[in-house]
Amino acid sequence: METDRPAAIADADRWLAWVRLGAVPFAIFQVAVSSGYPTRYLAAAWATTAAFAAGASVLFILSRRTTGRWLSLVGLVFDTSVVCAYVLVYSFEQGTPIRQLLYLPIVEGALLYGMVGSIAVALLTTPVVIVFEWLRARHGSPHTYRLNFVTFQVGTSLLMALIVGWLVLRLRGARADAELRAEEAEHLRDRLGRRVDLLEAANRAARALASSLELDEAFSAFIRELSALMPFARVTIVLVEGDRAEVMAAAGRGAQTVFPPGSARPVSGSVLDELLEGKVVYRETMRPPEYPEERELLELGLECRLLAPLHVGPRTIGMLGLMRTEPSAFSEEELELAALLGRLVATAVQNIRAYDAERRTVEELRRLSALRADFVSLVSHELRSPMAAVIGAARTLQGRWRELSPDQRQSFLALIGDETTRLADLIADVLDTSRIEAGTFSYSFTNVDVIRLVHDVVAAAQVGQDEVRVVAHVNDAVPHVRGDERRLRQVVQNLVDNAVKYSPADAHVNVAAHAENGSVRVAVQDEGPGVAAEDQRLIFEKFGRSGAGETKPGTGLGLFIARSIAEAHGGSLELESAPTRGATFTLLLPAGCASVTRA
Repeated sequence: METDRPAAIADADRWLAWVRLGAVPFAIFQVAVSSGYPTRYLAAAWATTAAFAAGASVLFILSRRTTGRWLSLVGLVFDTSVVCAYVLVYSFEQGTPIRQLLYLPIVEGALLYGMVGSIAVALLTTPVVIVFEWLRARHGSPHTYRLNFVTFQVGTSLLMALIVGWLVLRLRGARADAELRAEEAEHLRDRLGRRVDLLEAANRAARALASSLELDEAFSAFIRELSALMPFARVTIVLVEGDRAEVMAAAGRGAQTVFPPGSARPVSGSVLDELLEGKVVYRETMRPPEYPEERELLELGLECRLLAPLHVGPRTIGMLGLMRTEPSAFSEEELELAALLGRLVATAVQNIRAYDAERRTVEELRRLSALRADFVSLVSHELRSPMAAVIGAARTLQGRWRELSPDQRQSFLALIGDETTRLADLIADVLDTSRIEAGTFSYSFTNVDVIRLVHDVVAAAQVGQDEVRVVAHVNDAVPHVRGDERRLRQVVQNLVDNAVKYSPADAHVNVAAHAENGSVRVAVQDEGPGVAAEDQRLIFEKFGRSGAGETKPGTGLGLFIARSIAEAHGGSLELESAPTRGATFTLLLPAGCASVTRA
């Protein structure tokens, strides 16, 4: 509180200037009403009063225009000198309490300088008391110098200096304590106000995130509030699911290139190991990088990293990450704010995630429901056509057997055979799909000769139709694979049949098989309309059919079954296609034994 003393002394100077100025009329009155002055004493009294009036006026003006310790010292010296002059001038009056005026500068010294000032003034006025007693004895009768008067005056002056000085010190201490408490109270009020503002701002940010269940819209609103509350160079919200961490949302520097939304990494070894314990992690600088992800963040020019856990009850579901480009860029208040945001944001994030999962489930259910409806309609149509043909042919044979020639009878019987085979294939596909979904689709693994399998399928396709030319391109050195020959034949047969079905007349279907990097590739290439990019995933799903081009009969189960069989063999079924450029389906299988060379 030493810095407040000049202000307090300036206030005292101004108050003493008023008191000093008010004392001038009192001094004039007292000089005027006093009588019995010895020679030259009246003139001395008026001269002292004139000097007092002039000095009081000058000091009053100076106290209004300037402040400083020198002004206080000048005022104290002036007042002490004036009081001493009056005491000595009026020493001729016997029995008057004129010596008590010496108490006034003692009080003033205590007011300005504490106990040191009051004691100093008391000691400095001691010679005046001695001279006063000498003058008093000279004017009085008998002319006796009373030493006890001197010691009494000096003693009482020192006692008053001690008492008044102590009181002033106590008052100053009390004032300092009061000002300190007032300052602390103001500081606490300001801190409380800032914390209330921060809490309100954090609530606004959390409400912004909870304002919508659509992630993009909610995160955009959250970013607007957060950037005003706590500026950042990058912000991310990461969710933890088991041992996998996925970026739910990101904004700022490198948001679409480094750990973009939807990207995922293992939790193990990352900073999430600490966050999952419920701790706020503050990396004042990421140099040197302590976690694997920090290397990529440093390449973006980010230096400082603040991570707060997202708490839902006792469980940590992820983290809120804030980054800046300068090291040690976050304050203690921002650390507390980030921890608070983590608690407030977690519930909104959990709601968005639950809503998103439910929405995906509903969309999937709707899609499956639509597929099932299409399947029922499709199967109904696929069943009705061959059944109608079988029934029509059977009734014709039954009613006109004797009228028909042997060739006509054979033709009707062949029609019945073809259509019943078609019905059997349809039912087989439905049953196979059911078994795959139930996990009861059985396999019998042996060594399968891929070259022979491809030649057999191609030969069957050539015999079964004559509009499309099916050609085999098989490398002479293709290893056997370990698999179910009947199921693999089913896959290749399905691919070749589809290629023939969607190829125009006089087109070519090429079936190639060769070894590559320890695997066997069987590729079926057609010259049909191709498959649009948006349908290339759909056609491998149950009941999935491309909506582009000419619609062909089928259930949409063949490719689903083919891919399931390929994956059961440790392989895959891939598609490369573009509209109007045909399609190439590639069956990739791991080689099961040494290659076989054919002469």
